Amino acid sequence: MFGGKPKQVYIINGFLEAGKTEFIKFTLGQEYFRTKGNTLLILCEEGEEEYPAELMKRSGTDMILIEDEENMNPQQLAAIEKSYKPDRILIEWNGMWNFKDFKMPDNWQLAQQITIIDASTFPMYYTNMKSLLAEQIRNSEMIVFNRCDNVREDLPSYKRNVKAVNPKAEIIFEDAQGEINEIFEEDLPYDLSQDELVLGTEEYGIFYLDAMDHLERYVGKLVSFQALCMTPPEFPSGFFIPGRMAMTCCAQDMAFLGYACKYAPGMMPVKDREWIMLTAEVKKEFFKDYGCEGPVLYAKEINKSREPKDAVVTFGQQA
Repeated sequence: MFGGKPKQVYIINGFLEAGKTEFIKFTLGQEYFRTKGNTLLILCEEGEEEYPAELMKRSGTDMILIEDEENMNPQQLAAIEKSYKPDRILIEWNGMWNFKDFKMPDNWQLAQQITIIDASTFPMYYTNMKSLLAEQIRNSEMIVFNRCDNVREDLPSYKRNVKAVNPKAEIIFEDAQGEINEIFEEDLPYDLSQDELVLGTEEYGIFYLDAMDHLERYVGKLVSFQALCMTPPEFPSGFFIPGRMAMTCCAQDMAFLGYACKYAPGMMPVKDREWIMLTAEVKKEFFKDYGCEGPVLYAKEINKSREPKDAVVTFGQQA
């Protein structure tokens, strides 16, 4: 994340108590941060969180506090650089300062800008300080919403608000357990207003994941896709598993992704590991092998098919 010439500058911005210090402390403590040379951390405000002296020493980080916005000018910053001689500069920005007014010395280069947002207070700042918030996120490569535990139903609208200002930003949501791997309806590669969803390889992978968490989106819809058939001997008569092999990180990490599917006696019989073209209705039912209610497909049409060129789902590599 850090390093390079001209002098690389990394800015973490957000409003007071948004979690900027916590984010920076986590970064300083990571192995990938143990780079050659030293870091200068410029604080533009003091929050409740403090930086432990042991962490600063271990990460080779010097720290200076600039509380007056007028002192964040090219001349003062150049003098500070001359005094500390850092290899990289990290700035914890004051969210009440307008970022568009910030100017750096000529030999400084903005390498990355990250905005930290407390999701629980986002509506207040978005309503009352929209212009300041917009300047924070406008050029940020990454925007992290933390403390999302009690506002998960509002996250799609938060994402839309941010994307309206910065469409290219990577947006991450976190709760107390870590990153939320949420798939929002507007991010799906197919139109849920349609009664039938035609799924290619990658679309199938997303459907498989999303149906786990949001089965209500699919109940009653038809899905059509090329499927590899699995016929476990312990499965009840008239059921099989249509699905795809998936690679989450490497060729050695393969798994079969599929949901149980029931087909009528008069339909084409399926064989283990053969390829078919399947059209099926999605229902929510209890299935013994699930141990709970879940997606169960009801075959409407089964036809033989050849193995597609892109037979393996690689959805784990898209993020």
